[in-house]
Amino acid sequence: MKVKIEGIFPPIATPFTNGRVAHDRLRGNLERWNKTQLAGYAVFGSNGESVFLEQEEKLALVDTVKQAIPPDKLLIAGTGCESTEATVRLTNLAAERGADAALVVTPHYFKGNMDSSALKRHYLTIADGANIPILIYNVPKFTGVSVSPELVASLAEHPNIIGIKDSSGNIAQLGEMIATTPLPPSFHLFAGSAGHLLAALSLGASGGIVALANVAPEECCRMFDYFRSGRHADARDLQLKLLATNKAVTAQFGVPGLKAALDMVGYYGGDPRPPLLPLGEEQRKQVGEILKRAGLI
Repeated sequence: MKVKIEGIFPPIATPFTNGRVAHDRLRGNLERWNKTQLAGYAVFGSNGESVFLEQEEKLALVDTVKQAIPPDKLLIAGTGCESTEATVRLTNLAAERGADAALVVTPHYFKGNMDSSALKRHYLTIADGANIPILIYNVPKFTGVSVSPELVASLAEHPNIIGIKDSSGNIAQLGEMIATTPLPPSFHLFAGSAGHLLAALSLGASGGIVALANVAPEECCRMFDYFRSGRHADARDLQLKLLATNKAVTAQFGVPGLKAALDMVGYYGGDPRPPLLPLGEEQRKQVGEILKRAGLI
């Protein structure tokens, strides 16, 4: 890896104008994010509305982000597809455009058949064929598929599988994953939500790939720095302060809430791509009040 894979990464929202990817707006957001201590960016993950993007749009996003960020910030591309072959293909196309690593979500359409044997073969085949390192993406809320700690430990033995983003919210399972996998720099576990970022760091996580870092990048990075420097009380206070905002831009209002919050704190969020609907006026008011209480606006 060209930089240490640790710290805070926002899975950045994909901005749209009139239903088209707004690359100028994205460059504007990146210009501001680049001034923070963010370790890098994850493009077209769940919060980037990956499932609504065509392959050409995804690759164009890699181009835009790669050209707009400094060389010391890592670019992670969400290349997981339903088929193993398509995932390898998209991963290597993203690598050609400059992606440093790939975030590969579990296939899930045939979730009843996605047992440990199927997932193991899927990830090992991708790791063998990918030209960049890969991270497993475990997000059972969306996929209905969960990667077991035992499977993670087995996959972590592959030199091209360098970590996992765990968005399950199951802290006990997260701890078991950390306990049974190689220590950094061989393998890295990342919290998938800022709601349990401090808990994950306390157990040994390398950082977080968290939606909240879109709208509160400095605060998320500060929590990471507080923990690493031993200021645990300060880290705890900041974690508690940000819980309501994190809930608003994830479980409570989802991607539409994240985009509304981006607009309110001075970035460009815009509308989500249909069939997602933008927040209504009352919902926007609720998000605004939550941001005010957190001191973000």
